[in-house]
Amino acid sequence: MTGVATDQAAALTAAVWSALHQVRDPELDEAVTDLGFVAGCQVSDSGKAVVRLRLPTYFCAPNFAFLMVADAFDAVAAVPGVRRAEVVLEDHFASNEINGGIAARAGFVQSFDGQAVAELHELRADFLRKAVMAGTDRVCRPLLSAGATVEELAGLTLGEVPPSADRERLRSRRAELGLPASDDDPLLVDAATGAAIGAHALPLHLRRAQTTRVSVDANAGVCRGLLQERYRTTEEKGQ
Repeated sequence: MTGVATDQAAALTAAVWSALHQVRDPELDEAVTDLGFVAGCQVSDSGKAVVRLRLPTYFCAPNFAFLMVADAFDAVAAVPGVRRAEVVLEDHFASNEINGGIAARAGFVQSFDGQAVAELHELRADFLRKAVMAGTDRVCRPLLSAGATVEELAGLTLGEVPPSADRERLRSRRAELGLPASDDDPLLVDAATGAAIGAHALPLHLRRAQTTRVSVDANAGVCRGLLQERYRTTEEKGQ
């Protein structure tokens, strides 16, 4: 019986990790698991899942942190077999407010009573628009390097782009924003309106996409470095 229970807990743990892999840092558009933000994950035989999250600095923006913790809770709680989910943020100046609010299923405003004036829907949409722009650069750069012209890019649909993880990532972010995301939809669309980008406006659009992608990638690199330094052991630091 113990072996069965242990196998069940192991299977649930794997399912919870898989769910966490779908949770993204909203600004960096990368999985919290890939970024190293998951400090621990324990699932009991009875289906209680406890997840511990950590961030690169003690003063990471509380609105970003709240989005991640809330998304992680929703992802873990939705795993079949998880009867109780507990997701806590550690080592953060607003841990008490964030953890208390998530546990109570309260919104950002209620969790930061007297300090926050609006929920985070527009902030999430802003990050998604940045993800679309960065994704546009990741998809278009290889095409341009292969010799595609601006006019040819302007005429492409998503389905005409060679299949890749970057293409599907771009499709997914567009769909989350409610933008056109089918194979028949234009490859290049305005991240705010979904309108197709014509050839005349494409050079500026591509420059903005590249700038956005470079900024996002640079921030991701900084966050990884800060997190690694923050949680290195005393022995590793030579102290």
